[in-house]
Amino acid sequence: MKPHILENDVVQLRLIAQEDVKGILEAAKDPTIWVHMSDTLLTEEAVLQYVENAVREHESDQAYKLMIICKETGKIIGSTTLFDISLQHKRLEIGYTWITPAYWRTNINTNCKYLLLTYCFEQLGLQRVQIKTDHENIRSQKAIERLGATKEGILRNHMVRKNGTIRHTVMYSIVQEEWPEVKEHFEKNLLKNPLIL
Repeated sequence: MKPHILENDVVQLRLIAQEDVKGILEAAKDPTIWVHMSDTLLTEEAVLQYVENAVREHESDQAYKLMIICKETGKIIGSTTLFDISLQHKRLEIGYTWITPAYWRTNINTNCKYLLLTYCFEQLGLQRVQIKTDHENIRSQKAIERLGATKEGILRNHMVRKNGTIRHTVMYSIVQEEWPEVKEHFEKNLLKNPLIL
């Protein structure tokens, strides 16, 4: 199931590699990216560890961390991950997505999600794709809802943030039966126009 390259005319997604360290450092240097994230990629040491962990997860088929590359510039502008993979139960999660702020309020994230969801439902034949976010990350919640995902509820006291505070997690999903309608929504409305991410 390992995804190699997913792309359209806006964005390319490909597996992270050791040679991506410099590009990640450049894309990840704005501290505002990391406010709601479990990682903080502001040092070379942190990025090296991030890449090393990702490559190890790829090799064991635990998770697939993908570089987000802007097709217009050819530059790395972020990352997203397929994880919590259960082929037995035909489900996985999309998450750990970060994008450099210059591409916030554009259609980059929308195109990423479209490529990933198409891959999940049409190539892998999954029954469920879930997406979750911090209860305080309102921007992320709005973006997920615009995609057509269904809010399933809130997992209370679900995680401890890197600053030690407690996070509730807002859980969303798209299931196989909903995908044709969600896909049509993407193609008619979302891919053509920039969206707030």
